[in-house]
Amino acid sequence: MFGPKELMVILIVLVIVLVLFGPKRIKSLGSELGNAIKGFRHAVKDKDAEAEANTATATDASDAAASSATTTSEGSAKQPQNV
Repeated sequence: MFGPKELMVILIVLVIVLVLFGPKRIKSLGSELGNAIKGFRHAVKDKDAEAEANTATATDASDAAASSATTTSEGSAKQPQNV
């Protein structure tokens, strides 16, 4: 997968990044990146839950409307309500 040339290039880039930023800044960048990824996952999960709740609410509303339009147990239809 990685040959000797590719490995040397990666090591040189890592050394340059370490010299430019320093170990403390690299550590803080890593934690900031981790927090950003965690926040993104949380937002996606919340958005999915919200969409699922909206779908469930819409389904419940359509079920309620359908059940109000059905006939009663006596066989006569319910009177429509004015809104």
